[in-house]
Amino acid sequence: MGASPRQYDEPNRLYTPEQRARRNATVWTQVQGVLAPLQFVIFLVSLVLVFRYLFSGEGYGAATVSILLKTGILYLIMITGAIWEKVVFDQWLFAPAFFWEDVLSFGVIALHTLYLYGLFWGGYPTQSLITIALAAYAAYVVNAGQFLWKLRVARLQSEVAA
Repeated sequence: MGASPRQYDEPNRLYTPEQRARRNATVWTQVQGVLAPLQFVIFLVSLVLVFRYLFSGEGYGAATVSILLKTGILYLIMITGAIWEKVVFDQWLFAPAFFWEDVLSFGVIALHTLYLYGLFWGGYPTQSLITIALAAYAAYVVNAGQFLWKLRVARLQSEVAA
């Protein structure tokens, strides 16, 4: 079905009252609320391990495992996020309120997937893999910033509505 006409009447509003009620009622909001900070913590640990490898030449295995864990959590949060969008906005992805966040999320996923391809099937050199991982992490930071901004906007709009 997509977005309601009301959402287009109020372009700066993230949620209609009905969408806000669905957002607040679904378990998928809580799932996202757990997975997002978990992914961030894994990202930070992984970033330290990647930099350790870059600066010392040691710990490549640990860095690789951490990148794989980060990638797995990323896939999980994308799947559960699509379910969340379906419940809240009645479309799987690219709801108008989160369109650009979803676009960049696919870029982040593409970079992580390129890393997996290079590691398991592409025979990429170690330095190339680490460069891809760092590019994926940089895109992730921007994407996380987008979502944090939307979280702040949603909270501010909730306060105004109340």
